[in-house]
Amino acid sequence: MASVLIALGGNVGDVRQTFRKAIANICGMAQAELLARSSDYTTPPWGDENQARFVNACIEIDTRLDPHALLFTLHKIEKKFGRDRGTEKRWGPRTLDLDLIAYDDAILDKPELTLPHPRLFERAFVLVPLAEIAPDRVIAGRTAAKALANISTAGIECLPDLH
Repeated sequence: MASVLIALGGNVGDVRQTFRKAIANICGMAQAELLARSSDYTTPPWGDENQARFVNACIEIDTRLDPHALLFTLHKIEKKFGRDRGTEKRWGPRTLDLDLIAYDDAILDKPELTLPHPRLFERAFVLVPLAEIAPDRVIAGRTAAKALANISTAGIECLPDLH
């Protein structure tokens, strides 16, 4: 089994309900066990700032799928929830974004997949929920908690739990 960190994001529709359903799909389709789930956070848009705020979260799973099969599965789940990677605007609005952040200690640099995620340490909207569930996990020689200390978290707010 591999310990995998996945970031979730979206700003179109009922994102929190989408997360709930998407996580169930990830566990089912990737034959994975959910080990941890962060709180949901509302975050300012990144890249294209002229759009609605995002909701972001992170999960940790155990899976037997290899990184490429898992990425394929994540893309299938995104599509199921209305994402069209072929026609969307880069950093634009989306129903669901699933990013493979880390897969055990794997280091990959392929056109279709880079591990760990190449922009992980630049993005507070990933580091805040990641530090909640895996503050001391070492990724590319750094921990989420230490990386988070070096970037601004302005505008990021923890949302109350859904009941």
